[in-house]
Amino acid sequence: MVDATIDVIDRGGLKCDLNYLVEGNTLGSHDEPNPDTDYVEIPVWNLVIDHPEGTILWDTGNHEDALDGHWPEGLKQAFYPHDVRDHTLRGDLQDAGYDLDDIDYVFQTHLHLDHAGGLHHFDGTDVPVFVHEEELKFAYYSAKTDEGSAAYILEDFDHDLNWTVLHRDRETHFEDVEFVRLPGHTPGLTGTVVHLDDAGTVAFAGDEIYQTENYDDEVPLGAGLLWSHRHWYESLRRLKEIERRHDAEVVYGHDPDQFERIREGW
Repeated sequence: MVDATIDVIDRGGLKCDLNYLVEGNTLGSHDEPNPDTDYVEIPVWNLVIDHPEGTILWDTGNHEDALDGHWPEGLKQAFYPHDVRDHTLRGDLQDAGYDLDDIDYVFQTHLHLDHAGGLHHFDGTDVPVFVHEEELKFAYYSAKTDEGSAAYILEDFDHDLNWTVLHRDRETHFEDVEFVRLPGHTPGLTGTVVHLDDAGTVAFAGDEIYQTENYDDEVPLGAGLLWSHRHWYESLRRLKEIERRHDAEVVYGHDPDQFERIREGW
């Protein structure tokens, strides 16, 4: 167990159809062939892990110019970042008592647009940026071709960054902080398990799990946001084993109700 603290950094919200998050959330029927969809707001957040070995920024959120040309129109319409102009990475960190210069390490769960948009702040610096090899490959493949996932924006991550590439399914680079690959949403999505002195074990699932329905009811992510259903189910089993073995608190990627409960951090 490590004597560390974890702050939750509010990075604003996205508005989207719940079918993106929960497969088959709204389905037509004979009597109601065109039902209304659930159009919801979901939180975007980062973490600052204040660890004895350094200060770790966990994900970097939306790019500040998402509404002003940085995001393509199709992505903007699908995942509308309505308050992004009010949420700069520097400003949100300052609200939590940190500055960009305080960050010793960056960890990226994956490189989708709502997670990697702040990487430009570390362009040309020597700050190590952890990301999984499979994620880095898939992000460039997707951004440079018509294949892969449409949720990558090349300008988010194509910078002069000090990449520290993860290669294995489990890696420990800091005391009692384990990076665990959870493929499914993307090939290289990686969560983080932190064993804290006071709060016990917390497992940050990232976008392996969007909301409670994905975890409790085992309903997959929806609307084309799964690279592999088979890998997603295998990662779900891995995550539940971590919960069982360590009596861990599992934290989801975009659950509004859970977000309200974790705002105070650990």
